[in-house]
Amino acid sequence: MLDNNMLSKIQTCTAAKEIWEKLTQICEGNEETKENKLTVALQKFELIKMKPKETMAEFDERFSSLVIEIARLNKTYSNRELTLKVMRALPKEWDVKLWQCESRKT
Repeated sequence: MLDNNMLSKIQTCTAAKEIWEKLTQICEGNEETKENKLTVALQKFELIKMKPKETMAEFDERFSSLVIEIARLNKTYSNRELTLKVMRALPKEWDVKLWQCESRKT
């Protein structure tokens, strides 16, 4: 359902294709807007760290949401890249746990 604001922006359109293109531009933005959104999301990705007192489930939800946002902007990461990023984002207390996981693999 379109609100009155959206409806007013498309009321002069004469074809379904024109309406769709206008709504897409309004909701997603132009190429420059998309590039800016990607830049901001990538910066968040580079800086993401697990917060003090944040549970692993909470961090995972925050991290996954960011990865999905980046994927919607046509940038993807391999599982290895994501795993390494998570490992770097965890606090020092997790180093021993990560080392134990690696030891079990060998």
